[in-house]
Amino acid sequence: MKEVKDFKVLSNVKVNKEHLLLKVQSDTKLLSILPGQFVEIRVDGSPTTFLRRPISIHDVDEENRIISFLIRIVGDGTKKLSQLQPGDLVNILYPLGNGFTVEKVDYLLIGGGCGLAPLRYLARKLNEIGMKPDILIGARDIDTLFGVEEHRALGNVFVTTEDGSVGERGYVTDHSILRHPERYGRICACGPDAMMKNVAKYAEKHEIPCEVSLENTMACGIGACLCCVTETVEGRKCVCTDGPVFDFSILKNFTTTKQNYCDN
Repeated sequence: MKEVKDFKVLSNVKVNKEHLLLKVQSDTKLLSILPGQFVEIRVDGSPTTFLRRPISIHDVDEENRIISFLIRIVGDGTKKLSQLQPGDLVNILYPLGNGFTVEKVDYLLIGGGCGLAPLRYLARKLNEIGMKPDILIGARDIDTLFGVEEHRALGNVFVTTEDGSVGERGYVTDHSILRHPERYGRICACGPDAMMKNVAKYAEKHEIPCEVSLENTMACGIGACLCCVTETVEGRKCVCTDGPVFDFSILKNFTTTKQNYCDN
């Protein structure tokens, strides 16, 4: 079930030079939302922005009817969203897409940059069933790192920065916790494609179920425009309706042995 409605902006705060945390509130009960789903936000007052912007759902407070979004400022649309003030109304189509699997196994959540966005609500839902995941956060440096303290209440947090200014030096896939694959029953990841492909190779090597959240251009959010089609071993799929969360094993170029089998 989906709906389009106006939400009231509660707060809009920059968490670093590239990202903002936007919180909005509904005047009625929220529809059921799965971790990993997203919304399409209408951007008003921007002459260069005609289409809604797809934004991952960062967190949900069902009791107080609040949805949080972690947004990277990259263009005219997100720049306009960064200018929203408390009390403004923002029109949102939600909830869209399919979410992550939530089950009673030991999780490793891996977020690179703004890829951390859909993982907070997943961690919260895992807490609700008694699971405390490991959460691996990656960033370029201390100035682009965020979310560390906020996630400690939800899981065991580990950090990498490319320059070593915080946590271990390197990419998330270089972190020492990955030397212990036996600890995990499922991996969920979101971030740059190269990062997720390396995570998928790690999961494949160690035979760990793994889901990744893709960030293709999703102009409509309902599978009509076909802007977000991605190649899978089962044929072409729309990221906005079949995803954005996929088991890595069906995505072309995300696996080795399974991909080779399907190509022969």
